[in-house]
Amino acid sequence: MPIITKISVQKNNAERYNVFLDGNYAFSVDEEVLARFQLQKGKELSDLEISEIDYQDDIRKGVNTAIQYLSYRMRSEKEVSDYLKQKDINEMVIQEVIHKLYSLKYLNDLEFAIAFVRTQMNTTKKGPGIIKIELRDKGISENNIETALQEFTNEQQQSHAIDLVEKTVRQNQKLSEKILKQKIEQTLLRKGYFIETIQLAMDEIDFTKDESEEWDAIVEQGTKAKRKYQKYDGYEYKQKMKQALYRKGFSIDLIERFLNEYEV
Repeated sequence: MPIITKISVQKNNAERYNVFLDGNYAFSVDEEVLARFQLQKGKELSDLEISEIDYQDDIRKGVNTAIQYLSYRMRSEKEVSDYLKQKDINEMVIQEVIHKLYSLKYLNDLEFAIAFVRTQMNTTKKGPGIIKIELRDKGISENNIETALQEFTNEQQQSHAIDLVEKTVRQNQKLSEKILKQKIEQTLLRKGYFIETIQLAMDEIDFTKDESEEWDAIVEQGTKAKRKYQKYDGYEYKQKMKQALYRKGFSIDLIERFLNEYEV
C-alpha cells in the first residue's frame, strides 16, 4: 500500500493540504478531512481509503461552495441543489451536502418560504397566487407554501388589491366603464389575486363614470377609430365604427350620438 511521505499546506489556501504518496503528489484535502482521517506522514493508505477520502473531501468542498452561495441571501434546497449541479458536482455528493447543510442549519425551506412571502408582501403588489407559483418553482412543498402564505393576511391582500384598483383606474381614464371593469379584473388576476379579493377591492373603489366622463372616453376612443376607418364611406364606415366602439364597451345610444356629432 502507498505511504504518505509528505503533507504540505497549499500556498493559496491555508485550509487545504497537499498529500504526497511514495514521494509523488496524490491529492489535496480540506483541513477537516485531514483531521478526520488522521492523515500524517508515514501512514499507509489502501485504495478504498483513498477513495473514501476523495469522496468526503468532495462533500466538504461542496459544503463550502454552498455556504458561500448562501452568504448572499437565504436559498431554498432546490436553489442550492441546482447551483451545485451547475458546478458539476456529483449527484450523490450533492445529496450529502444538502443533508449536512440541514444539520448545520444553513437550510430550512419553511423559514425560507416565510421570509420570501414577507419580502414579496412588503416590496411588491403580487397576490398570493403568483407568490405560490414562485415558491413552487423554488421547490418548496405545498405544506410549507400554505404555512408561509398565512403571513399574507386577508386584510393585507385586500389593501394591496385596492391599491392596484386605484392605480389601474388612474392609468385608464379614457376607457369605457365596462372595459375599465374588465381591465381591473384582468390586472388583478394576472397579479395573482383571487376573485373574492378582487370583488371586495372593486366594491371599495367607485370607478363608475358619469355621463360626461363616459362621453370624454368615447370621444377619445372614437377619434382613434376614425383615423383607422376614415378610408371607408357611408354605411361601411358606420358599421365598422359601431363594431369598434361596441367592442370598447360603449352603449349603442352613446355610439349613435358620437357618430352624429363627429361625422366624417
